[in-house]
Amino acid sequence: MNIDNSFASNVYKDISASVSKKLEENEKVTAKDISNQYLIEYQLQIMSESKIEVNKQADVFTLADIGYEGKPIAELTQEDAKELVSEEGFFGITQTSERIANFVLSGAGDDVEKLKAGREGILRGFNEAEALWGEKLPEISYTTINKAVEMIDSKLNELGVPIIDSSI
Repeated sequence: MNIDNSFASNVYKDISASVSKKLEENEKVTAKDISNQYLIEYQLQIMSESKIEVNKQADVFTLADIGYEGKPIAELTQEDAKELVSEEGFFGITQTSERIANFVLSGAGDDVEKLKAGREGILRGFNEAEALWGEKLPEISYTTINKAVEMIDSKLNELGVPIIDSSI
């Protein structure tokens, strides 16, 4: 159940006030009263800790790390988003596949084993993402990954390594 933090805070305050009032007036405090108070308090703590952890993880990687300097993703209009994934866009097939392939190509240089390992890593990561997604990914994903793998395959072919199947 997804509870808004302010809603949970208000419920907690109400329950706490109710329990405090009962205690002040020497009324019977039920196990349900106490359980509800602890449950809401626990939910607030979990939400607070989760927010801290998500922020820590978000700080590890930013879109600026891959060269994106546009509007924050949360502020994009639908038109902005379409432009970003268009053929000319930063997250379009061409630029994204080049970023993926260049990561492997610049790290491996002319080392055939590293190129093969990088190629395999890209495909393995893609397959894991597809499994996590739980269904077929959007077509742009397949086109992008195939184009990235083709760039690595081209380098391998330059080095005399035949590639039988470059598609995923």
